[in-house]
Order: sequence, then C-alpha cells, then structure tokens
Amino acid sequence: MKSQSNYACVVGVDVAKDKLDISLEGKVITIKNRKQEIKTKFIDKLSDPQGTLVVVEATGGYEAVLVDLLHELNIAVSVVNPRRVRDFANAIGMDAKTDAIDAEVITQYGQVAKPQPVVAKTDHQKKTEAFVNRRVQLLDLINQEQNRLAQCRDDEIAKFIKKSIKSLVKERDLLDKRIAQQLASDKLNERKIEILKSVKGVGVVTVSTLIAKLPELGAFNREEIAKLVGIAPMNNDTGKKSGKRFIMGGRGSVRKVLYMATLVATRFNPQIKDFYKRLLAAGKEKKVALVAAMRKLLTILNTLVKKDELWVAPAINKTSV
Repeated sequence: MKSQSNYACVVGVDVAKDKLDISLEGKVITIKNRKQEIKTKFIDKLSDPQGTLVVVEATGGYEAVLVDLLHELNIAVSVVNPRRVRDFANAIGMDAKTDAIDAEVITQYGQVAKPQPVVAKTDHQKKTEAFVNRRVQLLDLINQEQNRLAQCRDDEIAKFIKKSIKSLVKERDLLDKRIAQQLASDKLNERKIEILKSVKGVGVVTVSTLIAKLPELGAFNREEIAKLVGIAPMNNDTGKKSGKRFIMGGRGSVRKVLYMATLVATRFNPQIKDFYKRLLAAGKEKKVALVAAMRKLLTILNTLVKKDELWVAPAINKTSV
C-alpha cells in the first residue's frame, strides 16, 4: 500500500443508505449504493485506481459495500469520523450542508488530513465484529431497562421490566460464550490473540473488539494507532484553554473497551498501576491520568503485537518518579 503522501488522487464519498455522492475530478456524481453500480459508474472511471485514496465517513454500516469492494480491488480507503470532517468544514468556513457539498468537503479533508487507509478485514473478523456490535447493543438495552426500573412506580410494570432485563442478561451471557468460541477458532489471528490475552487487565471482550475493530494494531506506530482510537493528545491553544490538551474522534467502540480494560489494569497490571499512580502523585487529574494510562496500555499492546512478544510483568522501580 502506498504511503499517504503518494496518492495522486483523493476522492471523497458521502454515504447514505441507498446512494453515494462522489466528488470525482472536480465534479460530484450520484450513484446507487449497490456493488455493481459502484464498480461500473465509479471505480471503472478512475484513471489511476492504485494511486487513489477514497475517503468515506463512518455511517454505522452503510459504507460497508463500498469499503469491501475497494478492498477486493486493492484500492486504498479511509473510513473517518464524521465529527472530524464537520470540524474541518467549520474551520474552512463551509457552513452549508448538502450531500454534494459534504462529498467535496470530505475530499478536501482527505487532502489535508491524509487519514490512514483502513486494513481489510477477514470474514472471521467481520463475524467477530458482528458479535461485538450485538453485545454493545445488548448492554445499551440492559442499561435502558435498568433506568426504567429505577423510575418505575408500578409493581406490575416493574415485573415486566425485570423479566426483560433477565432475558437480555441471559442473551448477553450466551453471546459472551459465543465470542470466546469465535476467538478460539480464529486461526489467522491466533498468535495476536495469544499476545493480547497475555496482558493483565485485557480480557475476552477487549481482545475480540481489538481483533474486529482495530486490525491495524501492530502495523502502525504509537502515534498513528493512538489517533485511530482517538486518544492522541491534541493542542487547544485558544483563550483560557491555552496549553490544554484534549482527545477527540477515533473509533469510539475501541476506546470504550480500552477504557474499561485500563480501569482494571490500574488495579491489577503492575506496569499500568505504577504509571497511573506516578501521574496522580505528580498532580495530574484522575481523568487526565486515566487517558494517559489508556494510551500507555494501547502502546504496550501495539508494541507487543509488532514485536510478536508475549507480555511479561516488568520489574517496577518504586523509587522512580
């Protein structure tokens, strides 16, 4: 795959359920979001397919047909966070919003930001991702029902809600078993899974999410992988916020499981626990220290996969600051 600076052409695509608006060579074309039409009316018209980077926003799955086809044809594609594109549009004064304008803005964003192409996923990874997505949905449903139960003042309705929660929890537990089976049968990523599981604080849910939603793990450097997840510190040097750093964008589903894994790691992983405690002792706020610990954990995972090494608890120098 080409480096980011070597793409002769960047094409922005605004994705909807049934159609694509494509900013191609100074014009915006609209086609159906169907594999055959994407091939004949878009890809076949590219003058240099291998020198093209296609940039699309994450839409919750509507982009899958396009992304899968581009991967099949070995054409680079980057799936970016819509919030970052919208922030970019605001920064360049592009306040108007239509599908055609969005496609043009996405093209400009790709030319300026040079986002990393996403790695193609295997069928096994896609299946794992489907399980992971369903688990997230179940957790949301359980949380919603628990909130309803807390506010319920009718005993009969409360019984229905409790029954619903019990059913959802049962489905979640069954799904957790299925996810574990899915990981165990993943021969292509067998070594990567073994490496990730070796790190204290990293469990099955975290591993399955990383395998399904962060296939770039081990292929990118520490800064690139942090940006993908959305935990790379960014400057905010405006007004009273000057000197402050913040995080934004990235793959939210990965960030959520990494957050939970880090909470566990700050208690039971000596490497992360020591790092987190030193930051707190240095006066860092808990939230800032936790994000830094997330970045530390991600860097460790990325490095281990890259070096093909299992995690070994290092000797901690307790006198270090």
